Amino acid sequence: MRRVCLFIFLLCLPAWLPAKPDVFQAIIQPAFKAHCIKCHGKGDKVKGKVNLLNVKGVDGLLHRPELMEDMIAALKDEDMPPEDEPPLKPELRKQLVRELEGLFDQAIAAQGFAPTPIRRMNRFQYNNAVVDLLELDRGIFALHERLMRRRSDYFHPEKGEMPSEVKVSCRPLSKDQDRQRAEGFFGVAAFPQDLRAEHGYDNRADHLTLSPLLMESFLRLGQTIVESKDLNAKECRSWKSFFEAPPAEKQASELHTRIGTLLRRAWRRPVEAETLDRFTAFATKTLADGASFTDAMKSVAGAAIASPDFIYLYDRAGEQAIGKVDEFELAARLSFFLWSSIPDDTLLDLAAEGKLGEEETLNAQLDRMLNDRRMERFCDSFPSQWLQLDRLVAAIPDPVKFKNFYFHGDSYRASMHMMMEPLLLFETVFLENRSIIDLIQPDFTYMTDVLNNAYQGENKAKRKEVVTMSFKREPVEDPRRGGVITSAAVLTMTSSPLRTQPITRGAWVNTVIFNDPPDPPPADVPPLPEADPEVLAKMTLRERLEDHRKREDCASCHNQLDPLGFALENYGPTGVWRDHYENGLAVDPSGKLFNKYPFKTPEEFRAILLKEKGRYLRAFAGHLLSYALGRELTPADSPALDRIRERALAGEDGLRDMLKMVGQSEPFHHKNTSGIVKQEPKHEN
Repeated sequence: MRRVCLFIFLLCLPAWLPAKPDVFQAIIQPAFKAHCIKCHGKGDKVKGKVNLLNVKGVDGLLHRPELMEDMIAALKDEDMPPEDEPPLKPELRKQLVRELEGLFDQAIAAQGFAPTPIRRMNRFQYNNAVVDLLELDRGIFALHERLMRRRSDYFHPEKGEMPSEVKVSCRPLSKDQDRQRAEGFFGVAAFPQDLRAEHGYDNRADHLTLSPLLMESFLRLGQTIVESKDLNAKECRSWKSFFEAPPAEKQASELHTRIGTLLRRAWRRPVEAETLDRFTAFATKTLADGASFTDAMKSVAGAAIASPDFIYLYDRAGEQAIGKVDEFELAARLSFFLWSSIPDDTLLDLAAEGKLGEEETLNAQLDRMLNDRRMERFCDSFPSQWLQLDRLVAAIPDPVKFKNFYFHGDSYRASMHMMMEPLLLFETVFLENRSIIDLIQPDFTYMTDVLNNAYQGENKAKRKEVVTMSFKREPVEDPRRGGVITSAAVLTMTSSPLRTQPITRGAWVNTVIFNDPPDPPPADVPPLPEADPEVLAKMTLRERLEDHRKREDCASCHNQLDPLGFALENYGPTGVWRDHYENGLAVDPSGKLFNKYPFKTPEEFRAILLKEKGRYLRAFAGHLLSYALGRELTPADSPALDRIRERALAGEDGLRDMLKMVGQSEPFHHKNTSGIVKQEPKHEN
């Protein structure tokens, strides 16, 4: 969002460049002093929270790659100058881009990739890791962060197709009587759900700390898992190979072998001989004290899954603090990215042989992993967080004004059907490796009768549709529908109980579709009056927001967010199409996108998004990379995103293609264990 304010300085640059000048001393600094510091260097408030007086010479720019990246993007995209300012001459724009790109390349080469701090597994990862380690047939506790439950067996990535009809239920919004039995082990209680980071994901390393109290919870959790009556030969596929007693004469050798196998998988790397001997001695003593072989192995398993080596994810420091990840770290990165769990024996064996990082082998393993049913976990975790669908759980349209949103009294909401539509769309795009463009403009969708009626503002729900919902694949025939942006789920969760919220919708589009979250609004911005009949009778919502646009500290954000939000204003608070407000005034969705594309209808708005699809492709790659690395991205990651965008524009834009490119990218294969984050401050006052 800072690029809007930064262009005030770019507008002021003189229209000449010497052949070999000291760019900062000869051009940039004089421009700052003559034209820019009034807004970006003097007074109590500096626009965009950027103080240009703090930039000292070329070195000052080199230490601020994020600032330069904003400048370069704004120049290339021609986002600015505003219409009431003289345009930059094309030759000057090109020269400035060349100069800044050269400095930017120097800056990120010196900066290196940001470190991913040591962190614990989140709850979702821990559940999956225990399931895979012990080869269980179901989860150890209920996971409410998984918004969808598959009621029909349709998720088969190796087939490359999605069936025409699927049965699902909405975990947080429908009653599911057998949830605990289906997902939780008896006597096992989950630790608290990990929250999604603001503009990020619930696997963000800087959010996954481990307090002493939570550490105690992990210790208890490990014990309750192995002590549960559900850990038995029927529920556990590794029972015979790990828990079941071998012949007495083989127990000593089997202890050593079985424990070594378990610890390598649990800790994602070979186990040191001293550690293996210590665990073996513990099991031997437990047997000597009178425990059965099975109970002794349960104690070992409980200790393994409660150990820091299992719970913590981190890159190991080597001879060089900054460099490529080792083979076992690569195996773990791949598995936690795609499967939200520990690597399997195939990955670990290849890592042990030093072959996993080889290009041909890596490509083959990525294909194998993408065809594995464990990819359900990626589809359970990433899309709901990317789209921020957790917000729909708390969306409660006014029951008087939107009575058709509710059915069977007020027990159920149409949102339970709404939430499934974008998730099933995402799964189809993954299973069929369709272009990610289909996420914003598909020619198909999945619908129930309830959802079809909800789009019309009607309510004809049947009792049987409140737990298990049958979704059928249908063509999108209305050009105003289809895709995540105009889904009822997104439109409802970005509205208030009484009205639409164009700014909230604009911020969602900017954050989710363009990966450019806006800064929070100033603390002293008053809310819009909600229910003044006299005002509402005479004004449209666009007119009511004009008061905010008049504030200098609000205008820059509104200029970027308003066109995105008002483009969706024809869709009411529950996604129902409307041409007029309740007061009879016509809805005006028109605007100008990227400061150069005027539009009058939502259809024209979406056409512009597709025309500028490179922005969306790069932004989506950024979301994937941030999720894969468990950290916020920095300018050093930008070249990788640019390469992914170019390949996607050239035709490699299938969702599986994008996932493979992330797994092959430079940031994914490099680590920084120096503990030093060479990143500029986000704001300078």
